[in-house]
Amino acid sequence: MDTYYFDNAATTKVKKEVIKEMLPYFNSKYGNPSAVYSMAREAKNAIEKAREKVAYLIGANKNEIYFTGSGTEADNTAIKGIAVKDRFKGNHIITTKIEHNAILESCKFLETQGMNVTYLNVDKNGFINLDELMNSITDKTILISVMFANNEIGTIEPIEDIAKIAKEKNIVFHTDAVQAVGNIKIDVKSIGIDMLSLSGHKIYGPKGIGALYVKNGLEFEKFINGGHQEKNKRAGTENTAGIVGLGKASELVKDNIDNHIEHIKELRDYYLEQVNKRISNIRINGALNARLPGNSNISFNGISGTDLLYELDNVGICASSGSACNSEETTPSHVLSAIGLDEQSAKSALRVTFGEFNTKEEIDYLVENLEIAVNKLRNM
Repeated sequence: MDTYYFDNAATTKVKKEVIKEMLPYFNSKYGNPSAVYSMAREAKNAIEKAREKVAYLIGANKNEIYFTGSGTEADNTAIKGIAVKDRFKGNHIITTKIEHNAILESCKFLETQGMNVTYLNVDKNGFINLDELMNSITDKTILISVMFANNEIGTIEPIEDIAKIAKEKNIVFHTDAVQAVGNIKIDVKSIGIDMLSLSGHKIYGPKGIGALYVKNGLEFEKFINGGHQEKNKRAGTENTAGIVGLGKASELVKDNIDNHIEHIKELRDYYLEQVNKRISNIRINGALNARLPGNSNISFNGISGTDLLYELDNVGICASSGSACNSEETTPSHVLSAIGLDEQSAKSALRVTFGEFNTKEEIDYLVENLEIAVNKLRNM
């Protein structure tokens, strides 16, 4: 049976060009980048070239990129790094109720260490209220962290406005851009972002590699101790192959981003058009305009999203009911609850996210089988 993959927000297929670039660093250029001999220097040079490519993707300087083991680690580094470094300036952090758990769990941990955290509400489309943000700021606020675009409903937050507010109040602004990078054009300098997290496996690169952008001059505390890698901010022998893969993936994204955005938006809009024609009693979750181009999240009222996933899996279709990091949870999505969905509507949601390798023919197959599955489950 063929596989039809529509879960690109969870992870993406690694491009063949990326794999080709990575392979030598497993078996022929495998030197430890911290050593001094030529093989090691070759690995170190490859890391620095990759750093340039990641920086170029988001409009940063090369020395502002720190490699991590994942987007989650990048988020943890940003949140905890600022909280520890600036603990004598203040003990207040502002974030939102719809963040990825890498942010929410980091904040919950910091609350046990004496930090105060404000979790901003969002409206029915997933947008924060800028007035609520302004009113939440105190003289103890040291960090604002708001995700660039939501991983479940695709809503793109007013990042430039948030960055402006943070700058005016002299507060560090971090954004989790794991879903946004590669699907939106981002220039950290023009937007005014202080810290940004990204991940390799969301942009057709390998898993197990991420990066944190930190604006020059901004100090943060490391929390992985050991060697002096990554300018003494992240101990541990570098994942050279993974870093090289992230660099190549970043290069490919940058070169093709306009076509990529146009392609996946066209697929998403076609999918929504077909579903609206063929399936009744549905609700589209999240903003319709300020939204990631390849994201669709729909509640199919009267059924279980989990049952729907199993029905689709039986015909080779891969989709999601929410974040892959929470796939075993039995409670409703915290994101869908935050935008006001009742438990049944939240549990009936299906997230479909399109990528570079999807086609309209695949969407026809998806919608045909989705209609069959929804009708079957509603009639049971």
